[in-house]
Amino acid sequence: MASTLVKLSNVTRNKIGVAAPLANYGPILFYSTPPPQTKTKFGPLADEDRVFTNLYGRHDWRLKGALQRGDWYKTKEILLKGADWIIDEVKISGLRGRGGAGFPSGMKWSFMNKPSDGRPKYLVVNADEGEPGTCKDREIMRHDPHKLVEGCLIAGRAMGAQAAYIYIRGEFYNEAANMQVAIAEAYQAGLIGKNACGSGYDFDVFVHRGAGAYICGEETALIESIEGKQGKPRLKPPFPADVGVFGCPTTVTNVETVAVSPTICRRSGKWFASFGRTRNSGTKLFNISGHVNKPCTVEEEMSIPLKELIELHAGGVIGGWDNLLAVIPGGSSTPLIPKRYQSYTLFYNI
Repeated sequence: MASTLVKLSNVTRNKIGVAAPLANYGPILFYSTPPPQTKTKFGPLADEDRVFTNLYGRHDWRLKGALQRGDWYKTKEILLKGADWIIDEVKISGLRGRGGAGFPSGMKWSFMNKPSDGRPKYLVVNADEGEPGTCKDREIMRHDPHKLVEGCLIAGRAMGAQAAYIYIRGEFYNEAANMQVAIAEAYQAGLIGKNACGSGYDFDVFVHRGAGAYICGEETALIESIEGKQGKPRLKPPFPADVGVFGCPTTVTNVETVAVSPTICRRSGKWFASFGRTRNSGTKLFNISGHVNKPCTVEEEMSIPLKELIELHAGGVIGGWDNLLAVIPGGSSTPLIPKRYQSYTLFYNI
């Protein structure tokens, strides 16, 4: 989730105030009357419940450090449990796409889990984070790349995919370099490639760098770019799950969505579903920037109130909450969220 703030002059403040902090790259809505449920308090998230334990790069991001933080733990056992088990756990978790549409991930992954017609299947990870004000996925690739590589393997197993393509925004040089190192380490350790993790499952992971085209954040334009063509969106149908990369069944999904799947499988879907509210469960990365005291990227529980999120992690609005006029959710291309929503909770539309 990302956010952008614009500080306006005092001359205009009486008319429009100050455009302020937060937001997301997806249809997260702010509700004062959420669906009925038993849980009423959301956040702050305890450290032991965080999925991304190296979000700020304070520890070693290479394989040795990743293993110490619990990545790649019992991955072989997860793979051997099979595609149906992985999909069921993701469905139980309530995980929804963390890149925009918020589509239920377990259902989306199940579209590919069907008898093969002879064509190979592919997983494509959309790391073309080009929306101004959004920068959560780059933190994962830069500081926790093994979490994404392992997530590709597990998500690929669920879909029956032969390979994953991680499509990285062209400007993300350091992120692409770290991903390449992590992939090379995983190959060398036998974690991916032939007989991945000793499971009998073969799976390859590739990095494909874009060239900075904003439109390539759209899934079919991204697929065209991977194929070496101009990044122009395709007409639908056919959908990527039927005709995707190289004319083969393909699932395009977000970096964060894939990266949380190993933790869900290890700690259970019920554990992940215990955070947030019904149909809006789990934890989420939020970017908070602009006219706040401490801009940051933070992992928090879904449904945390907007004001609490900003106060707790960003130190509040510069000059106090009277300076807040609106929030820009989802980067610069989304409508403004008026000030009156500051105490509302953050979660996907129902």
